[in-house]
Amino acid sequence: MNDTLQIALCQIASTGDPDRNLATVRAEVGHAARAGARVVVFPEATMAHFGTELGAVAEPIDGPWACAVAAIADEHDVLVVAGMFTPDGARVRNTVIITGLGQHFGYDKIHLYDAFGYRESDTVAPGSECVTVTVDGLVLGVATCYDIRFPALFQRLAEDGASAVLVPTSWGAGDGKADQWDVLVRARALDSGCWVLGCDQADPRTAGVAVRPDAPTGIGRSLVADPSGAVVARLGAESGMLLAGIDGAASIAARRRTGVLANRSRTVY
Repeated sequence: MNDTLQIALCQIASTGDPDRNLATVRAEVGHAARAGARVVVFPEATMAHFGTELGAVAEPIDGPWACAVAAIADEHDVLVVAGMFTPDGARVRNTVIITGLGQHFGYDKIHLYDAFGYRESDTVAPGSECVTVTVDGLVLGVATCYDIRFPALFQRLAEDGASAVLVPTSWGAGDGKADQWDVLVRARALDSGCWVLGCDQADPRTAGVAVRPDAPTGIGRSLVADPSGAVVARLGAESGMLLAGIDGAASIAARRRTGVLANRSRTVY
């Protein structure tokens, strides 16, 4: 295993056009790979932002959009992690594609955003399976946006071997929501002894992207918290990229100090 795994978070403002967003993915992956990234993470709903007719844009994980992302990943010899939508009967799945380095599969968001006056479950069906991927010997867990509010998922991923959890996100704006985002990313790092890398959609207003006012379309503020809950890198509201070196030994050391996994009760809950 390498001492550190370089992971890029690409904070973009998705439009409602999957082809236009794919062009952004292509450009950003090239940029990240040239900067030394081995893993390139994009937000939830990279394929098309919320407020779009999701059923009209959804494609299977082996469909044209996902296969195009796979080709980009292969071209640059990186793993790409990006939010898309896949069909599921009358609804869709909120899927994170994980592709490149010989991998091609998805994580379906488990916890749906039926909160703050929004009902994701009206159009999205929940997933049920935890997902990890291994890159250069380091195990990475995957979660999506609202999943960040559920500590047990992050502890389960840690128990499955994850040293870091990637969290593609399209965080809804509102009073106190930015502060909650910061607290939740840092708390989940402490809960699990994992690095937590939250990659949000950029605030669409900073990019001139028209969105539906009631849809959760991002506030920016992507950040990386280390396994002790300290913020080591952060972006502002606008589009941008940050690169973080993830050290698996830091996760082991943090868990030894806090005992969060070893001391967790299996009898109470």
